[in-house]
Amino acid sequence: MSQIVLVLIVANVLVSYKGFNDLLFFDRYKFQVQKILNGEKVRMLTSGFLHADWAHLGFNMYALYLFGGLVIGNFSTINFALIYLGSLLLGSMYSLYQHKHEFYYSAVGASGAVSGIMFSAIMLYPSKTYSFIFFPFIDFPAYALGIGYLVYSIYGMKKQLGNIGHSAHLGGAIGGYVLTLFLKPSVISNNPIMIGVMGLIILVMFLFGDKLKLNE
Repeated sequence: MSQIVLVLIVANVLVSYKGFNDLLFFDRYKFQVQKILNGEKVRMLTSGFLHADWAHLGFNMYALYLFGGLVIGNFSTINFALIYLGSLLLGSMYSLYQHKHEFYYSAVGASGAVSGIMFSAIMLYPSKTYSFIFFPFIDFPAYALGIGYLVYSIYGMKKQLGNIGHSAHLGGAIGGYVLTLFLKPSVISNNPIMIGVMGLIILVMFLFGDKLKLNE
């Protein structure tokens, strides 16, 4: 495991553990629309290191370990951190945009940042296949995982599926996509069609983003 991935996992574990045992700390640093709009912008960053419970933390850290190991080999430590933190912040920004009229909406978790790292890995290794604990006998090609994740996040955000921050996932994925292209433009040659399709989905989402607002 690379040092930057280990540092991020330790930071998430320590901050989350503090939040598990200190409700005031948890409430002070979680994502909450009204508090952020009133000037507490730091919550957009700190909420990405808090988690709801051990299962939530464990799932996100496993995903960071799985995808982060692929990404770090292609970027410097600084650029890896840029993708991680940039995706986290973009996920928070997009979530704030989608929920700006829901003053008591709150959220925690590294999912936005991890989504960005996952998309970076998909773009770097589009031919790689993945299997998951819920589908152990099915291998998903990276391009299907990336496109499917975008479509599901958009659908989940519109339909408010489950107690999941789909908007943060989507914003984080977009952050990983954009930052990876910016830092390593040659990644386009890995699979131009896949990257083009994902870019088209993102473009359509921005052009018709208002249609995705909740409660419409």
